[in-house]
Amino acid sequence: MISLKDLEFLSALARHKHFARAAEECGVTQPAFSMRVRKMEERLDTAIVKRGNRFQGFTPQGEALVRHARKVMDGVRVLEEEFRSASGAVTGKLALGVIPTAIAYAAGLAGQLRTVYPGITLNIQAASSLKIQQGLENGTFDAGITYSEGVSRDMLRVERLYDERYLLLVPRALAPRATGAVGWTEAAGLPLSLLEPGMQNRRILDRVFGELGLVPNVIAETSGFTASVVMAAEGVAATVVPEGLVRSLGGVGGTVALRLEAPLVEKEVSLVSQVRAPGLGTVEALRRVVLSDKQG
Repeated sequence: MISLKDLEFLSALARHKHFARAAEECGVTQPAFSMRVRKMEERLDTAIVKRGNRFQGFTPQGEALVRHARKVMDGVRVLEEEFRSASGAVTGKLALGVIPTAIAYAAGLAGQLRTVYPGITLNIQAASSLKIQQGLENGTFDAGITYSEGVSRDMLRVERLYDERYLLLVPRALAPRATGAVGWTEAAGLPLSLLEPGMQNRRILDRVFGELGLVPNVIAETSGFTASVVMAAEGVAATVVPEGLVRSLGGVGGTVALRLEAPLVEKEVSLVSQVRAPGLGTVEALRRVVLSDKQG
């Protein structure tokens, strides 16, 4: 008979796609982990994983088993949270995947959540929009803050948070003006540090530049905004950042923040989560805080 521990091992392997990392998460050695998978295959009399020197994926039977494992493990977690919350206090861990442009918003949300639900431990992880959707599917994330565009709405609950607008954060010495707005054409001519091409924010910016027939002068690419903001502060390059990030920082010394216009670009950012009945108590608590913040 397959046990919950077996399903936990399979779920970990599906998340990591790597035997050693999955074994580490489950607190066992890699040989012990592999042996457990083989024992499952013997009991089911079928191959679960494709054999090779490295993990090469699941067989069709293995994929089916993983889908069932996720449902069972998700149900177990809902049950555990219901019992923990029986006293009326919502407790537990909440893994939140957040696109880099929304990190400042998520940090503010963490404080509000802590005030209302002190028993919830929020784990914020920066990730691309694709990684967030994948993480919601495989259980890495309980909820995500990401762009609404491209989200599979037939599988996920999508709740609008705000519209992302952009500023050009530019060293004072390179700034075309001290206040006001700047056009994308002017921005393209400055040395720029932008997010990596695989990030959706970068794809959004590249689309805007492309539609205007512009080739931006990109001198650096980063996986997050920290390095780009530092480069702007040190006078090396300008960067394009969400308005909320600059507001949360209270400005960046040595730089000028100019609104990017002509055209004005706005992208909807939403809270996304799995559609469950009943839902995870921690996720529902987060949704209540978000709804309260929007109404306020």
